Amino acid sequence: MQEDFLVKIRGTYNQFTKAEKKVADFITENPEKVLFMSISELAEACRVGDTSVFRFCKTMKCKGYQEFKMCLSLSLTPGKTGLGQMEGNVRREDSFSQTADKVLRANIKALEETRSLLREDVFQRVIEIFHEAPRICFFGVGTSMSTAMKAAEKFLKIEPKVYAVEDSHVQAMMASTMKEGEAAVIFSYSGATKDTIHAARLAKDAGAVIICVTRFVKSPLTAYADLVLLCGANESPLQAGSSSAEISQLFLIDLLYTEYYRRYYETCSVNNEKTSASVMEKLC
Repeated sequence: MQEDFLVKIRGTYNQFTKAEKKVADFITENPEKVLFMSISELAEACRVGDTSVFRFCKTMKCKGYQEFKMCLSLSLTPGKTGLGQMEGNVRREDSFSQTADKVLRANIKALEETRSLLREDVFQRVIEIFHEAPRICFFGVGTSMSTAMKAAEKFLKIEPKVYAVEDSHVQAMMASTMKEGEAAVIFSYSGATKDTIHAARLAKDAGAVIICVTRFVKSPLTAYADLVLLCGANESPLQAGSSSAEISQLFLIDLLYTEYYRRYYETCSVNNEKTSASVMEKLC
C-alpha cells in the first residue's frame, strides 16, 4: 500500500531545520498547489532558498525535487475512484463521450492559458534574435527533445541556419561551441532537467542568447535565460510528457514560425519553395 506522504511529513516534522519546517508547513497546507510549482517557486513561497527545499527533499529520503513531487502526487491520487492526475480529471466511471470532452477541454485550456501568458514585447524580441543570429540551435531532453526536433524541422523549411541533435552529449558539445549572438532555444516543461540546464550553462558561457520555453518563470533553467516564453499546461509528476504540455509548446513554435515567415516573407518564401521542391519527388 502506498504510504501517505503528508502523514510522513508530519511524522518527520521534529527532525526538520527551521527553514525545512517552513517548507513542510506550506506543503501540508497547499499539497495540490505544490504539484505545479517549480523548486524556485516553492522556495519563494516559503521565503527560503532553493537549497533548503532540496535539503527538505533529502530529509524525506527523496533523491530530488521531482521524486518528492511524485511521492506527494501518489498520496493525493484517488487510485480506486478515478484516474488521478489524468487530463481533464478523467474518472474510471466516465463514458467515452465524457472522456473525450474532458481531454479536449484540458488541451483547449492549455492553449488559452499559453496565449494569456504571451508577452508581445518578449515574443517580438525572440523573432528579431532569430533573424539576427548566425545560428539557431534547439535543445531538449525526452518529450522536449521531440518538440525541439519538430521546431528545427519546421524552421528548416524557411531558414537554413537552424540545428538540433538528439544525443545529450552531442547537445553539450554543440552548446559549448556556440558563439556570441547565436540563439539557443531550450525546451523544458519543468526547467529542472539536468542535461538541459547543463546545455543552457554551456551555451550561456559561450556567449549565446538563451531563449527558454518552459512552464515556470523561476527555475534552475530560467536562471540562465535572456528571454522566457511560458507554456500554460499544468502537468503533475505522474503526467510527465503529457499531450497538453506538448501542445502548448507546439502552439508557441507554430506562432514563432508564422510570425517569422510573415516578418521576413521575401527570404522565407524563396527558401520554402526550395525546400518544398527538394522533397517533391519523394512524395510521389
